[in-house]
Amino acid sequence: MSNTDSFEDVVRTRREETHAEFTDSRKGLLGAFHHALHTTPALVPLIVLLAAVVVFGLVLGSKFFSPFALTLILQQVQIVGVLAAAQSLVILTAGIDLSVGALAVLSSVVMGQFTFRYGIPPVVAVAMGLAFGTAVGAVNGWLVSRVKLPPFIVTLGMWQIVLAANYLYSRNETIRAQDIEEQAGFLQFMGTTLKVGGANFTFGVILMLLLVLALAYMLRSTAWGRHVYAVGDDPEAAKLAGVNVHRTIMSVYMLVGFICALAGWVMIGRFGSVSPSATTGVIGNIQSITAVVIGGISLFGGRGSILGAFFGALIVGVFELGLRMAGANPQWTYLLIGTLIIGAVTVDQWIRKVTA
Repeated sequence: MSNTDSFEDVVRTRREETHAEFTDSRKGLLGAFHHALHTTPALVPLIVLLAAVVVFGLVLGSKFFSPFALTLILQQVQIVGVLAAAQSLVILTAGIDLSVGALAVLSSVVMGQFTFRYGIPPVVAVAMGLAFGTAVGAVNGWLVSRVKLPPFIVTLGMWQIVLAANYLYSRNETIRAQDIEEQAGFLQFMGTTLKVGGANFTFGVILMLLLVLALAYMLRSTAWGRHVYAVGDDPEAAKLAGVNVHRTIMSVYMLVGFICALAGWVMIGRFGSVSPSATTGVIGNIQSITAVVIGGISLFGGRGSILGAFFGALIVGVFELGLRMAGANPQWTYLLIGTLIIGAVTVDQWIRKVTA
C-alpha cells in the first residue's frame, strides 16, 4: 500500500471486488438424491412400497390389484401400524420401547375383565383401559427421565412385568367373541366394517390412518414436535435451548402408553375375543420396531417421519399377502423383511455420512 493510499480506500476497494460465496455441497443428480433422502426420510420406504405393489401386481394381476386385496393389507397391519406409531415417538427421542405389544394385550384384558368381571359398562371399561395404558407409559417415562435408566432396560423389564401381570390378572381366561358380541358389543367397535365399493374398511383401519395423520401434523407443525426431535438429536443442546427435556420425555411415553391401549382396543375388534395369550404380547414389539426401521426412522433418534413407519408397516403387509397369494414358502417373507431391515439401516448410515 503506497503512502498516498488511505486505509479506508483499500477497505472500500476490497469490499467492492469481493463478495460472500457459498459452496453447493450437492453435486449432480446423486447429490440431489442425497439431499432429498435427508430432507424427506419417508421417501425411501415409499419408493420400496410402490415398487413392491407394482411387482406383485404384475406377477399376480387383478387378484392382487383388487380393492378387496389392497384393503385387506390395511386390515392385516392395523395393529402393527398403531404400535409402530407409538414406537416411532420413542425412537425419535433416541429411546426404544420393548413393552408396546405386551401393554396392548394387557390393556385389552383390562377392558374385557372390567366389563365381564366387575360389570362396568363397556364404554367406561374402554376408557379405563386407555387410562391404564397411559399410566404404565408414565412409569416408563419417569424411570427414563428422572431415574436416568436406559430406555432399553426400563422397557425390557416392563415387558416382563406386564406379561406376567397379564396372565396373573386374567387368570389365563379368554373372553369369547360370542359373549362379547352379545353382552358388550362396544368392545368390538373397532372391528365394525364399512364397505366402499369393493373395499372393506374397519374402524380400526380408520383409527390407524387418523392417528398417523394426527401425529405427522403434531411432529411437523407444533412446538411439541420440534422438542421431540431436538431431544432425540441432542438432549443437552435441547436443554440449553430452553426445551423442558423431562416434560417432553414424559409426554412421549404417556402418549405411547395411550396409543398402545388404543392398539389393545383395535385387537379386540380384529380378533373378536380378549385373550391374554395373544401373540402380539410377545412379537408386537419386534413387529413395531421392524416397521419403524424399514420406514427410515433413525435408531439414533432425531430423524425420521411417522409416515415412514406407516409405509414400513404396509411394506411388510404387502410382502406377506403377495407371497401368500403366490404360494411361496412363508420363510421367504422373513428373509425379505430381514434384508429390508439391514438395507434400511445401511441407507440411514449412508445418509448420515453424506450429510455430516
